[in-house]
Amino acid sequence: MLRCAGRLASLLLAALLSASSLILVAESHEDQGFHGAAGSRILLQDPHQHTHDVHCSRERSRAAWEAIDEYLMPFVEKEKYELPSKCRLRPVNDMFREQEQHKIHFDINDWRCGFCKKAFRAEKFLDQHFENRHKNLLDNSEGRCMADLCGALHCDLMMEFKKPKSKCNAAAALRNRHLCESLADSCFPINQGLAASRLHEFFLRQFCDAHTCNRGAKPFPKGGRKQTNRFYLALCVLTLILLPLFYLIVFLHQREMKKGVQDLRRFSKIGQKKKPS
Repeated sequence: MLRCAGRLASLLLAALLSASSLILVAESHEDQGFHGAAGSRILLQDPHQHTHDVHCSRERSRAAWEAIDEYLMPFVEKEKYELPSKCRLRPVNDMFREQEQHKIHFDINDWRCGFCKKAFRAEKFLDQHFENRHKNLLDNSEGRCMADLCGALHCDLMMEFKKPKSKCNAAAALRNRHLCESLADSCFPINQGLAASRLHEFFLRQFCDAHTCNRGAKPFPKGGRKQTNRFYLALCVLTLILLPLFYLIVFLHQREMKKGVQDLRRFSKIGQKKKPS
């Protein structure tokens, strides 16, 4: 029995290690795709290249893109619609997009630079590294600051600043609504077909209607992208691996119990035979 229990413990430990390896591979698979290209990109950098100061919030630009990616792009993709070149919501109009795509997140305290492979304990330190070492990769041309669209895209909500203000600023709400409606007109012109017309109406409901002092209106009423939770994925993997082991343990236990009963019966018969008649 002790030998069997040792074997089962070894099997469980091996299963847990296998599951952990599978999860790590799944999380890092995407990140490994651009490692080779990143190395060649560094060779093209000119250390003496002159760069202009960037007056654009990286954090708010990130929040703006997260709002677009989660609450708009799934519906654009479903319609198989291509955003026109003049639309400011296109990924190419985000000056930080290339740097953001070269962030490698291995663990909660393990961030890597995709350009030079340096490691950092938090995302904010990686952001500072990009600012200090890879600033020349930014395209700081007009219209490429996503943070300028935050008023329309509810960046404060994306950044989890959910505490309601004591008093609504009607003038600010009106400005944000006008900005939001101008984005709908430029990105989804209603004269460009049924898909554009449907997305125009959708954008107004999803983003613009909430720019009001009426507290009943909420942003993103149509929902957003369904994201798979990593912990849920890990739980599923562990379940698939441990469930067969559970049945194996039950089977071995029953076999040992059956064997024990048979041995007991055999010993009982031997004892009965040895008794004097």
